[in-house]
Amino acid sequence: MYTSLISATELAPHVDDQNWVVLDCRHDLMDTNAGQAAYDHGHIPGAQFVHLDQRLSAAKVGADGVFRGRHPLPEKTDFIATLQALGINDDSQVVVYDAHGGMFAARLWWMLRWVGHKAVAVLDGGLPAWLAAQQAATTDVPAARSGSISEKPALVGTVDANQVLANISSAARTLVDARAADRFRGENETIDPVGGHIPGAKNRFFKDNLQADGRFKPAEQLQQEWSAVVGDASQAIMQCGSGVTACHNLLALEVAGLPGAALYPGSWSEWCSDANRPVAR
Repeated sequence: MYTSLISATELAPHVDDQNWVVLDCRHDLMDTNAGQAAYDHGHIPGAQFVHLDQRLSAAKVGADGVFRGRHPLPEKTDFIATLQALGINDDSQVVVYDAHGGMFAARLWWMLRWVGHKAVAVLDGGLPAWLAAQQAATTDVPAARSGSISEKPALVGTVDANQVLANISSAARTLVDARAADRFRGENETIDPVGGHIPGAKNRFFKDNLQADGRFKPAEQLQQEWSAVVGDASQAIMQCGSGVTACHNLLALEVAGLPGAALYPGSWSEWCSDANRPVAR
């Protein structure tokens, strides 16, 4: 069972295995059609495309009219239905990948753990690593499959905006923001019209988890680096712009052997939508 990372050479013998499900999560926040176009141009044999906005997120505004962030989590029942439509069973080994160092794949990795599915791993290095290993790509789209995965107890935890607000004064948990430094400081109005960060947050850019080739740093190095940031990972909260790249930090913590941190799914996009919430710069 692969539960965090898998290499291209480990995946290659299993692309035709009916008990393995490979999912392509490529995406572009500035061009939401780019992931599908990239998939159509070429993907790992047998892989199915999963769109971040359409299949891994709920409506930005809830039934109560409140803005929930740019990529709020769907209802678990809806997500289970999505997984079943992808042919995933309770005993399936799922492999997720993108072409961005795991930036988007980590979100689906975390979401599968959120509904209790442990056998899910991110392809280390993504499609570039697959191609560098002299593995083939195809434009063939696999036939539709039907799965029977069921919801099980969550393997991960979440917090909401009220818990994050309470933590500002209590400082009981370490809050870590995965955005780039300019966004954290409030200097990138293109992506974050309301700039800044949640008071008390630390900044750990998700790309700092990677080596120059786009693969994750060795576990020992990640453990050393992350221990200096969070101390007790079980008392940490990960957030970012919209709950996507924060999952990359959660995956890095898992690889480092420092599990237990929670995700704030709404993240900065939800937080800053309420002018009553404090902002630091």
